[in-house]
Amino acid sequence: MADFTGDNLSGARFARVNLADAEFRAVDLSGARFRGVDLSGVVMRGVELVDVRIDGEIQNLVVNGVDVAPLVNAELDRRDPVRARMRPADPDGFREAWGIVERLWDGTVERARGLDPGLLHESVDGEWSFIQTLRHLVFATDAWVRRAILGDPSPWDPLDLPWDEMPSAPGIPRDREARPSLEEVLALRRERMATVRTVVDGLTDASLAGHTEPVEGTGWPPPESFPVRECLLIVLNEEWHHRQFAERDLDALRTGATRKAT
Repeated sequence: MADFTGDNLSGARFARVNLADAEFRAVDLSGARFRGVDLSGVVMRGVELVDVRIDGEIQNLVVNGVDVAPLVNAELDRRDPVRARMRPADPDGFREAWGIVERLWDGTVERARGLDPGLLHESVDGEWSFIQTLRHLVFATDAWVRRAILGDPSPWDPLDLPWDEMPSAPGIPRDREARPSLEEVLALRRERMATVRTVVDGLTDASLAGHTEPVEGTGWPPPESFPVRECLLIVLNEEWHHRQFAERDLDALRTGATRKAT
């Protein structure tokens, strides 16, 4: 077991490192940045949490004896009541939710068209560029709709972009440096979004309550059976959050308030 007592590791970079069950005592983490990390089961006591920003999947987060996750979700729903519609329970709800996604993305794309095309390849604060965000959503649709629900074992387009922390898998593209035009990516997006529209339009109570058939071969998601509702909720979640990230970054690109992550 490695022991770093008294060592100065300021500025160190940890990537794909297993720190499960590690112990941190009297450690200075000020200014640290965490991206794509698993903090499940972490216990923090005697901490100073000041001027901290956390974005991610938050459940059962207890702060000073209070589970704050329901409070956060309730506040987010209050700020934007449409957000609650991204958790539909029946076929009509999924059709409504996808209609909202289509409408909101139309507006976001129009905003992006108003920028210099080169800016759409620019990262804001180390996040994906606008083009990369669209490419990732193509991947999400390919994974959870075309592969999981429709049964295509290899639905990928060369422009598909998995999340950065996903381990490489044979046959799944990962060209983070590709620079397709906005129109090229939008053509791909329109095709994939039309596929989702066809699926949700055909939903019945029985099909929504059903499970997918495992596909053959390796890939993402794994060749297992998944609840259809779960697959569609994942896609809605991806679409909702990444559009919000895109809007945030378009604001920064318009004002020139961009900076690279450290």
